[in-house]
Amino acid sequence: MAYDSTDLRSTLPSSTATATAPAPERFSGSEHVKFRDLAPAEKTGEVSTWYARGQNFVVGYSEVDGTATFSRTGQPDEYVVLLADDALAARVEAPGEEVAASGRTMLVVPPGDSTVTVTGQGRVLRLLTTRSDDVAALAANAGSYAEPHENIPPFRPWPEPVGGYRVRSYDLTVPPLSNPPFRLYRCTTFMVNFIDAKQGPRDPAKLSPHKHDDFEQCSIVLAGEYVHHIRWPWTTNRAHWREDEHETVLAPAVTVIPPPSLHTSEAVGAGTNHLIDVFSPPRFDFSAMEGWVFNADDYPAPAGR
Repeated sequence: MAYDSTDLRSTLPSSTATATAPAPERFSGSEHVKFRDLAPAEKTGEVSTWYARGQNFVVGYSEVDGTATFSRTGQPDEYVVLLADDALAARVEAPGEEVAASGRTMLVVPPGDSTVTVTGQGRVLRLLTTRSDDVAALAANAGSYAEPHENIPPFRPWPEPVGGYRVRSYDLTVPPLSNPPFRLYRCTTFMVNFIDAKQGPRDPAKLSPHKHDDFEQCSIVLAGEYVHHIRWPWTTNRAHWREDEHETVLAPAVTVIPPPSLHTSEAVGAGTNHLIDVFSPPRFDFSAMEGWVFNADDYPAPAGR
């Protein structure tokens, strides 16, 4: 890991994965789904929606100008709705409850039947696990996951929330951590790091290459232009080596970064650049850090970690 000493990530606990499992010999590739180059998977007069997926999750990205309704029947687990713009409002209806929200908000929708109605103009993201087969099939890169990708353990949801499942709403404008300026929330199925937008390119002398041993990172570019730098390990078998990547993506786009590749993302756009990260299930290392996850009191971590 290459973090500056002032970066809180330099204090993260070391992973135990490499100590308890043999070093991987085969590696899966990255996924770069560039929505701006694709026709929407779904389109009505007021809503255009694209989908991309990883091993455990699906991202639905919608551009709304008016009213959008997202309904789920028999949803098998919690899912997340992100209102990414101030001009949006939402009403979530689930059995026995109705919750309203406006502006930049993370909504956690319980399993079962629900309807989310969004009004206004802006971007809406839905995060569902691949247990939602109907949505997973719509992903532009669905074919890449016809076979499971390497080095990712089976998905296991985290413990049920305190007080049971219900609609929960979290403000995405509260002050973030200091350095890095993360804003972390989790539920039973996802962890979301809703970082604020930044102006101008990232200092190329202050990148943060790092790796994850056993989970994918989903980086969603909401505005601007980024280069994802990705490097895979070399093994004794050269047939399994992969070339380094320096992939340029323009918003909107989803990149899935596989374990255990070394990676860092560099904002290069001259104007506003905005990238957020998603993990499914939540990350143990971030969750182990006191005060990092803003709604940790609502969602306990698994015992023994």
